[in-house]
Amino acid sequence: MQYNIIFWIMLISGKRMCDIFFSWGTVLVMFSLGYFLLPSLPWGEPCSPREETSSSPRGASGINLYSRLAISSPGEASWVIPVKSIRECRRFSNSVRRITVGKPRSYSTDSASFGRHLTKEYPKIVGGKGKFLFTSDSRKIFDASSGAAVSCLGHGNKRINMAIRKQLKTGTTYLASTFWVSAVVEELCNKLIEGTEGKMARVYLTGSGSEAMEAAIKLARQYFYEIDKNTVRVNFIAREGSYHGNTIGALAISGHLARRAPYTPLLMKNVYHISSCNPYRQRKEGESDAAFVARKAAELEAKFQELGPETVIGFIAEPVVGAALGCVPYVPGYLKAMRDVCHKYGALFILDEVMCGMGRTGTLHAWQAENIVPDIQTMGKGLGAGYQPIAAMMISPKIVNVVKEGSGQFIHGQTYQSMPIQAAAALEVLRIIQEDNLLDNVTKLGVYFEQALKAVLGDHPNVGNIRGQGLFLGIEFVKAKESKEPFHLNMGIASKILDMAISPQFNMTVYPGTGTVDGVHGDHIILAPPYIITKKDVDHIIKVVSSVVHLVFNHIK
Repeated sequence: MQYNIIFWIMLISGKRMCDIFFSWGTVLVMFSLGYFLLPSLPWGEPCSPREETSSSPRGASGINLYSRLAISSPGEASWVIPVKSIRECRRFSNSVRRITVGKPRSYSTDSASFGRHLTKEYPKIVGGKGKFLFTSDSRKIFDASSGAAVSCLGHGNKRINMAIRKQLKTGTTYLASTFWVSAVVEELCNKLIEGTEGKMARVYLTGSGSEAMEAAIKLARQYFYEIDKNTVRVNFIAREGSYHGNTIGALAISGHLARRAPYTPLLMKNVYHISSCNPYRQRKEGESDAAFVARKAAELEAKFQELGPETVIGFIAEPVVGAALGCVPYVPGYLKAMRDVCHKYGALFILDEVMCGMGRTGTLHAWQAENIVPDIQTMGKGLGAGYQPIAAMMISPKIVNVVKEGSGQFIHGQTYQSMPIQAAAALEVLRIIQEDNLLDNVTKLGVYFEQALKAVLGDHPNVGNIRGQGLFLGIEFVKAKESKEPFHLNMGIASKILDMAISPQFNMTVYPGTGTVDGVHGDHIILAPPYIITKKDVDHIIKVVSSVVHLVFNHIK
């Protein structure tokens, strides 16, 4: 409004002056000055910046990377908006005036998106290439976690993008699975089966890992229903310290207490949990792997007996536990022992490889390292590598045969299952992994990564355990090595590690997790870089993570 008033004053003044001294050209000059220069002048209080050096992030040179613009209105509390310069302050002044003054707000959290955290500020990503993400403030972030262990081939892969464009050109990005099939879906499923050396028989494609787990729960029940309509098999056995998804069924299977807590009254009551396979916290002094595994198998067998063996549908586990525990791998012999207990009582052995599968641990499927074939397997994340939302359930021959000879159909379905556009991306992901021998890279660098990480951080007093398999490593943090006591939840250790790592000083992502010890307490981070990394990249990750860990804990002390 004030711009308009001043503009007209200048215009009228210019007209009067030109009548006396000049021509109409003067009016045009003054019009240009008013139009282009007035908006850049520091009008009003909103363009009064205040430096807050104590909380502003600093680069290696110690120079403030962000000023913070304090904006206030009469009778209201002021709030702070990060800006880079006085020029940016002026550019924002118009939009600030249009904000209804009330509760404190910031540009990054004032979003129409109902995100995971409504009060947290996130950097804005504007692009990505290879191992890097690019932010709106011109930073280059090394993606050392592949997001949530998803972007296994990095960002902006030309081959995958081309495969997606090629499928788009066919005009069939979606087909109703009720009455159509597509060539690309069939090709993907065949290639996945080949990857198991024919040990699995069919593939069911979904849009997410949670959806795949829901499908697995229902198929497992239907398997016994096909055999006997009066079956009493209704119970599942799962593990504490596990995470299988956020939908109601998958969350009921999960053993992560904090994630379950708000929804506990809604969750299935026919799921029973036994302890996880976590030697760092559970191994007795002097206990061998064989003795440890035998104790775990005995615990599972005892649960079967408690529930009644004839009532158990199956046992569900992650071969390498991801988000809930931070990359805790199975002890050698564990998978076989647990499968043998299941089959002894006619129950199903179900593996969740949504996070640890698709080459993340060095084999295409995590169970292949010990050749322990599940009855049902789920997979996701790396299957689409972040280029399309896709996951899958793989089914063994015995289950396929029972359903085929019974009702002949899986009584389940979702709108966006088996989408050709998703399958095209996943198919190219599989081809790249195999053609570029990336599983070898994961295996070799994974061994080096774990050894080097332990050499650098293993003696840190607050690093309790470093574990994992392949390019899927976790670091668990503790108050002291001897006690293994976790930090208090309110300290937010994992979040502090992430915030420091992702800051302009380090520009690196790590994946934080909590509830490591009991589903509520305990902190860890996951390092799950893309399969395309080099030894030099591993050294860089270790250097940054080591610096971040030392800085965070030095500050706490």
